[in-house]
Amino acid sequence: MLKNRRSRLTSFFKEYSLNALLFTDLRNIRYLCGFSGSEGALLVSQDHAWFLCDSRYTAQAAEEVQGAEIRECAAIRIDTVSALAHECGFDRIGFEAAHTTVSAFRRMSEKLSGIELVEVDSRLDEIRICKDLVEIEQLSSVAALSSSALNAVLANIKPGVREIDIAVALEFEMRRRGAEGRAFDFIVASGERGAMPHGRASDKVIRSGELVTIDFGALKDGYHSDETVTVACGNPEIRAQEIHSIVRTAHDLAMEAVRPGISCRDLDEVARSYIRNKGFGEYFGHGLGHGVGLEIHELPTLSPRSTAVLEEGMVITVEPGIYIPGFGGVRIEDTVVVTGDGCRVLTSVDKQLLVL
Repeated sequence: MLKNRRSRLTSFFKEYSLNALLFTDLRNIRYLCGFSGSEGALLVSQDHAWFLCDSRYTAQAAEEVQGAEIRECAAIRIDTVSALAHECGFDRIGFEAAHTTVSAFRRMSEKLSGIELVEVDSRLDEIRICKDLVEIEQLSSVAALSSSALNAVLANIKPGVREIDIAVALEFEMRRRGAEGRAFDFIVASGERGAMPHGRASDKVIRSGELVTIDFGALKDGYHSDETVTVACGNPEIRAQEIHSIVRTAHDLAMEAVRPGISCRDLDEVARSYIRNKGFGEYFGHGLGHGVGLEIHELPTLSPRSTAVLEEGMVITVEPGIYIPGFGGVRIEDTVVVTGDGCRVLTSVDKQLLVL
């Protein structure tokens, strides 16, 4: 499996005339060799790979790393990269320009004298854009865990409860069900705070009749889930019900349009045009969605500016919303995997307006 993943690097070796690629981003390292620790490096040539770590991670690497030779080294791993490069006769090594600081580049340049360092652009992260069957199973598992945790705490949402209390209860339930942690800081935004797309859970007390938007996700085995529901704490006013209905329909139309070959821009427009035609276009300010995987926000991006096209195996979110300052907001989000003829939904909380 990991050998197949590394085969996606072949085009970069050819395009940049490289002897090897150096990875320091931990998500790419995990994807390519299986290491889940917090520090290390991976040097990959067309026919070999070396995982580099210090003594703190040697035992872990022995258990996790696949398809790569493990080299224990001192804290300055670039010295080991230099020794390997000279040992193998490498004179052009590519590196992850999008994940390398200026100071790190300067250190590499100093240590790798006589070796040309080649910036490889952010397209290098695109090797993870289409998920294999193992990844889809992992994403399905964490999505199911997350959805079940939310269903278990919905009864906690009642007048007088603080937003932060809901967030804490949800994280506890996720961990009780096997999550490593939360995928991101949960958004729990009630009443007027619902107008903030990134309204993190606060000390605000939820009042009767308010809508409550909950954006949540779990982390397990390195993979993330992402889902959003908007529920009502008691009977909401008619305007709130109408806005929820508009967002729900926009969400459903976009979900029906997901398929290989549709551009991310066009998919975004499916939901955006419906919301715009209902008179709320100015209140939908973010993109329709994004990829999900080893990062909570991955490629592709679903927005009016996107140039990407959906392919089978991509895992994306569909999350239209309406946010009205001084009133509140609604967002509805599911995570789906693109299939040969449409999509399969991984998240499972009911997206109808639930009145608690």
